Amino acid sequence: MMQCDVNYARHFFIQRFKLIQMKLNIFLFAFLALSYVGCKDNSNPVDHSHESAIENDSHDHSESNAKVHYTAYSNNFEVFAVVDPFVIGHKSNISVYLTKLTDYKPSDAKSMTIKLVVFGKETIQTITNVTKSGKYNFNIVPKNLGVGELQFDINTKSDSYKIVIPKVKVFADEHDAIHFAEELTIETPNAIPFSKEQSWKIDFASNLPKVDSMGQVIKTTAQINSAPNDEILVTSATNGVVLLSDYGILEGKEVTKGQLLFSVSGSNLMDDNSEVRFIEAKNNFELASSQYQRQKELAKDKIISEKELQISKNKYENAKVNFNNIKNNFDSSGQSVYSPVDGYVKLLLAKNGQYVEVGQPVVSISQNRSLFLHADVQQKYHAILDNINSATIHTLYDNKIYTLDNLNGKIISYGRSTNNHNFLIPINLEIDYIQGFMPGSFVELYLRTNSENEVITIPKTAILENHGNFFVVVQINPELFEMREVKLGVTDGIRTEITEGITNKERIVTKGAVHIKLARGTGALDAHSGHVH
Repeated sequence: MMQCDVNYARHFFIQRFKLIQMKLNIFLFAFLALSYVGCKDNSNPVDHSHESAIENDSHDHSESNAKVHYTAYSNNFEVFAVVDPFVIGHKSNISVYLTKLTDYKPSDAKSMTIKLVVFGKETIQTITNVTKSGKYNFNIVPKNLGVGELQFDINTKSDSYKIVIPKVKVFADEHDAIHFAEELTIETPNAIPFSKEQSWKIDFASNLPKVDSMGQVIKTTAQINSAPNDEILVTSATNGVVLLSDYGILEGKEVTKGQLLFSVSGSNLMDDNSEVRFIEAKNNFELASSQYQRQKELAKDKIISEKELQISKNKYENAKVNFNNIKNNFDSSGQSVYSPVDGYVKLLLAKNGQYVEVGQPVVSISQNRSLFLHADVQQKYHAILDNINSATIHTLYDNKIYTLDNLNGKIISYGRSTNNHNFLIPINLEIDYIQGFMPGSFVELYLRTNSENEVITIPKTAILENHGNFFVVVQINPELFEMREVKLGVTDGIRTEITEGITNKERIVTKGAVHIKLARGTGALDAHSGHVH
């Protein structure tokens, strides 16, 4: 029994020894392997960080066409540069699109010079032979590594301009440069490509939103009327029949001061005949003149008294005044009426051959100097009428918009009460006359009140509507855009408050947004394609 226990113990220790030996062999093998690898790395120290980066990249940079897009604005120009990422010692292609901000059309600059300045070292190229208006192609080789700036010297026929794009990077390694460009690539699923050539062909514009003070706006309708001191009624000074001077005295015709408008003849009247009165006055004047001249001769010889001479002279003076007064307004055919001012015939209040009485208006003449706008607003706005500081006028017949300042206008008055015939509050404004503003017609009127609250506003033309929702087109760069839904606030007919959807740092399309909307969905944008042509 004891012998069996000894054999069993010996066998157990032998097995445990073999297990420990096997583990030592494994440990030794691992140690030698690690030592071998360490020795190999130390004998040939190579940095494999770029290789690791390439292995981990999701695409091959060797086929990349990534571009860097730079955009800058001055008061006169938009510069949009599509650039191969800059690598020291390597040639980079640069396509520059120069747009005039006056009309957003391609510039006709006769030459452009580009400078890449990095730590004082300049790489310069000038183009004078422009093959395509607004587009300039450069090829430059950076001379220095680091962060610098791109300078554009623009020479037009009339002046010279300079635009600078800061924080331009020049890399030592092409892989890093391409990776940098690809990181800047816009990854917006709703992006809409729209080339500069396309925007140059349409009525296009873009701008930053404004931060403006806009209070409550009262929208109403106003009627255009001639100003009270701008319209003159020409009346008849006698009873008779109207005879218009010619067919030029028609409504809308221009007249000059002193021009004959019409005459009033009383030749066929039994009573108060102007022709009879003219002849009587003429005869009385001639008789009084003759008697006075004769009595002056008699008075020299003391044949008549001084008193009789004075009575004769008085009769002569009265007859002369009466005749001259009638002669200035009448002749043998009746009264002749002339235009007292320059202007145009607004209304003909009597027809040719119509009988008129003394004081009856015949012609209304407007001088086209100023107009009145009369509007009515609801009673709920009575408390804020004192705060109205400006207005916008929208003409319905030609869809044009004017401000009160444009027309040298002002608010004249507003009602302090209502009456049984009109429960609305009247308000009156005066503006300068402008061609196309026709008295009697109607316009839309937006009355703006003072406010200390500043809000984001954009031009009304920038807003698109679709099934009750409102959108704007946000410019990511001059060739890439995005539709953005916005919430609207108040509007004055020119600018509209945006309460949600954009910031004042995002440039939006103010003209031509509908064209970009129509271009949406015409093709998918390749995130690594660089230029979107």
